[in-house]
Amino acid sequence: MAATKNKSNQTFFQKLKTFLWKAFLWFLGISFFFVLLYKWLPVPFTPLMVTRAIEQKFAGEEMTCSHTWVPIEEISPNIQKAVMASEDGTFLSHHGFDFSSMQKAIKNNERGKKIKGGSTISQQTAKNVFLWQGRNYIRKGLEAYFTVLIEIFWSKERIMEVYLNSIEMGNGVYGVQAAGNYWYKTDANNLTKIQAAGIAAILPNPRKFKASNSSSYINKRKGKIMQNMRYIGEIKY
Repeated sequence: MAATKNKSNQTFFQKLKTFLWKAFLWFLGISFFFVLLYKWLPVPFTPLMVTRAIEQKFAGEEMTCSHTWVPIEEISPNIQKAVMASEDGTFLSHHGFDFSSMQKAIKNNERGKKIKGGSTISQQTAKNVFLWQGRNYIRKGLEAYFTVLIEIFWSKERIMEVYLNSIEMGNGVYGVQAAGNYWYKTDANNLTKIQAAGIAAILPNPRKFKASNSSSYINKRKGKIMQNMRYIGEIKY
């Protein structure tokens, strides 16, 4: 009887092991497929867009999603510099992770200080395009995995292109083309330095802050971002 039970347990664990291994291989295959696919093709929608639409539906609000993909050649260098100045000053030189910023964020969080996290543009792109929102360890681990993949298979220029076309830049507003139209009635390629700084300034919470007719807090952020933009110089991907 005991031998039969042990044999049954072994069979169960063998099946479980086989299932998990196959699931892992499927995950690798699917993740590689989409990373390679989005190396060339526009990202049509992101998990966040779907999440926001569901939230609007349950809140009884009209479901809105303004999103128009534009190639990086049609995106003003001003907004490219602005997001680097605001979100990731070492974007052009790191390999997906800014460990000094991450260590600083951890230390300040331990002290109870409220600061932005140490996520790079590459990490934010990986999160927005492939994953759900949240702060649990599983999602952070997957974020690191996809960050490594896009840093390997995509160029820095492509990462910036996808980032600027995918991130949330207002309530129901995704990507720089939609943001330019929404906030300033202009296209992505016509954004001035101050307009670009305005959009970059609200990225920590684009549904709360306004890029135009901004609060004093956002206006201060705009000024700081414009100051930091001067040190970036010509963008060379």
